[in-house]
Amino acid sequence: MSTLETRSDHHSAADVVAGFLAVGSIVLSALAMGFGLILELDARPARTAFVAIILALVAARLSSRYQSLALKAALFAMVAWVIGMTLAVLTENPLI
Repeated sequence: MSTLETRSDHHSAADVVAGFLAVGSIVLSALAMGFGLILELDARPARTAFVAIILALVAARLSSRYQSLALKAALFAMVAWVIGMTLAVLTENPLI
């Protein structure tokens, strides 16, 4: 007898959206951390890091497949908030 093997690594639409949200959170965190200052963007770390944390938490709740990526994105956003706020104060840029 032959059996058809089903692939267990099938990604659902929620998994794909959660992955994009987690990656978007990491990009926003990088902008909040100071890359926005390098690129001469008006990156305000208080707003940007907060949105990045919210995106990471939504990604973690949306899919169990990308929970570890979302956890890393949330931790990176928290560190980016601290570094971004410090750099904004030192360079006299707006926080909010």
